[in-house]
Amino acid sequence: MTAVIAVGGVLILVAVFKAMWRVAEPNQALLISGAKHRADGVEEGMGFRIVTGRGTFVIPGVQAVRKLSLDLNEADLAVDCVTAQGIPVHVKGVVIFKVGDDRVSIANAARRFLDQQQHMNTRVDNILAGHLRSIVGSLTVEEMIRDRERLTEQTRATSGHEMEKLGLTIDSLQIQEIDDPTGYIKALAAPHTAAVQRDARIAQAEAERVATEAEAEANARKAEAIRNANIQQAGYQAEVDNAQARSKMAGPLAEANARQEVVVQETKVAELEAYKREQQLQVDVRKPADAEAYKTVTIAQAQRESKVHEAEAAAKETELRAVADAMRVKAAAEAEAAATRARGLAQAEATRATGEAEAAAAQARGLAEAEAARALGLAEAESIKARAAALAENQEAVIAQQLAENWPAIVKAGAEAFAGVDHMVVLNGAEGVNDMLAKALTMGGTGLGLARNLLASMKQDGTAVEAGAEATDNHRAHQVPIG
Repeated sequence: MTAVIAVGGVLILVAVFKAMWRVAEPNQALLISGAKHRADGVEEGMGFRIVTGRGTFVIPGVQAVRKLSLDLNEADLAVDCVTAQGIPVHVKGVVIFKVGDDRVSIANAARRFLDQQQHMNTRVDNILAGHLRSIVGSLTVEEMIRDRERLTEQTRATSGHEMEKLGLTIDSLQIQEIDDPTGYIKALAAPHTAAVQRDARIAQAEAERVATEAEAEANARKAEAIRNANIQQAGYQAEVDNAQARSKMAGPLAEANARQEVVVQETKVAELEAYKREQQLQVDVRKPADAEAYKTVTIAQAQRESKVHEAEAAAKETELRAVADAMRVKAAAEAEAAATRARGLAQAEATRATGEAEAAAAQARGLAEAEAARALGLAEAESIKARAAALAENQEAVIAQQLAENWPAIVKAGAEAFAGVDHMVVLNGAEGVNDMLAKALTMGGTGLGLARNLLASMKQDGTAVEAGAEATDNHRAHQVPIG
């Protein structure tokens, strides 16, 4: 009985323990409420206790135990955005999140999602969609495509504070697809796509070329191997055929060899007989003919050499004769040249002597004439000087003397005015004759006046006259006409 009671008591204790003991699964957090509790990192007065990864006693009826899943959650993102260029895009992505492992995060998530854990994806989607639209609005399509990691990091960074408030952490955020309903991204990719397609075609063509060359080279090697094999096979076949033919022709070949040996011996006999006849002909015909030919040639050479010597002697004689004639002509020419040169020298000497004599005579004549002219000039100068002196002392007397000396010439010159008159009529009789004679004599008076004027001018230029007289002593004197 005691044992039964003990067993019953144990069973009761086990049942009570089981009813009070709660164990948190690894992916769960137990939230125990209903008594005053204090948890590390959680502000005081929250009213519940958090247990993770272990068991805990719960007083049934006093405390309530709730479970919060710590599993991963996945939410798909599908957001319509507009880029900084105003281009609408549709961004698709996926975010993997969970409740944070720390007690603060578990407490925040418990207070917000304990009864709405099924709405957790919607909340997270709304938060991330808003931030994603804001970030996409500050980027261009090219930046989104080329730096998708930047878009992801900025989205996680901007949404981190709000996710922390909700007690959630983002394990992974991936931008899977960016759709462009306007075709902008497709247009951007068109050149690159064309270049890639071009490079692909080029690479394919190059690969086909290389493959074709390799195939052709392989075919060539194959053909070469076949040819070599055929050649070797043909060679072997030729050797076999040759051996077979030789075996077949062994009999006829032996007979032919025997005949050949007979022919050879007969040929040698014929050659010996021909040599014998040749030697006989050498003795009977050729030797005498050679002797006769040698005789003829020797005689002809002797005759030719004799004629050559005769011709050379004649030529030598002619040459010597020509040299002698040339020397004789040269001597005659040199003698004639010497005589001509002597005659020329004599004639030149005579001419020079004649010239010198004529020059001396001409010089003597010139000197005599010069001396005579000088004497005449000096005499005239003295005369002029004397007349000048007379003029200076008594001009009227000198003029009168000069007029008297030259009066016949003056009257003759005045009468020349009537020389061409054949018949002259004097109207006034004797008076007319007297008037005419008076006019003729007046011409002499006029000449007397001119002479006086001339003497007056000569008196004024007396100095010049004296200088002219002195100059006359050195040069030939010139006569000074007066009247």
